Amino acid sequence: MKILYTTDLHGDDWKFKLLVKAASHLKPDVVINGGDMLPKGDHLFRQKEYISHQLSDHFKTFNDMGIYYLCYPGNDDLKIFDNLFEETCNKYPFTKYLAQKKVKIGGYDFIGMNWVVDYPFRLKDRCRKDTKSYQVTNQFGTGLYSQDNGFKEIKDWKTYIETQPTIEDELMNLEKPDDFTRAIYVVHMPPAHLGLDCCINGERVGSIAVYDFIKNSQPKLTLHGHIHESPDVSGKWCAAVDKTICIQPGQGAALRDFVFITVDLDTMDYQRRVE
Repeated sequence: MKILYTTDLHGDDWKFKLLVKAASHLKPDVVINGGDMLPKGDHLFRQKEYISHQLSDHFKTFNDMGIYYLCYPGNDDLKIFDNLFEETCNKYPFTKYLAQKKVKIGGYDFIGMNWVVDYPFRLKDRCRKDTKSYQVTNQFGTGLYSQDNGFKEIKDWKTYIETQPTIEDELMNLEKPDDFTRAIYVVHMPPAHLGLDCCINGERVGSIAVYDFIKNSQPKLTLHGHIHESPDVSGKWCAAVDKTICIQPGQGAALRDFVFITVDLDTMDYQRRVE
């Protein structure tokens, strides 16, 4: 089985068009889009219209081609639109919503998780502490959650996040694969310790919980994103944790490239492509 993986396209229509072009040429069995699919910036609530129009048309294209398309929203995609996102996926038989879900295709289990480790930025729709001992960093302002009528302000974010599950908890709550050696995890947050989590300033922000989960469960493949510039900073886009291959393609520090990965799950041949 052949898959094509990309992530962090942030509503860049030209990248979505290149994704269609790549899939039309390479003919993968499965395309996976690993989060942060919607436009970001000063008008986040326009994401609703983007889901209903551009994203729906995008899904239809892959449905017409008969290519499975697995995806979920990321940390810059407002959680208030998750139901609309999932309903839009459900309009097309070949499109599968993967957030905190398991999808079986061709004898492989694809399992997704789109929570991320807390950061100093204000939008907190998908933020969690990494582990119970994780120390929340200094914040750039009060926390914000998306709501129908705008944002809800969380003035004491450090206290509030203590009431929420951790990344470690969320991973343990995921549905288990039938066989970890035939499991592909799509986890937006990159693991710690592997050089797949390097920010432009050199800071490494990967999840210890994700790393420990991979090491202990040993799935066949894990796919990540979130830190666009990491491969440019560390020079690494793939790594191994014992028998598990971990891939974080990035999207370039300036988001000027379209980056994707091809993987043959049967031979475990994988390549990174930049266009």
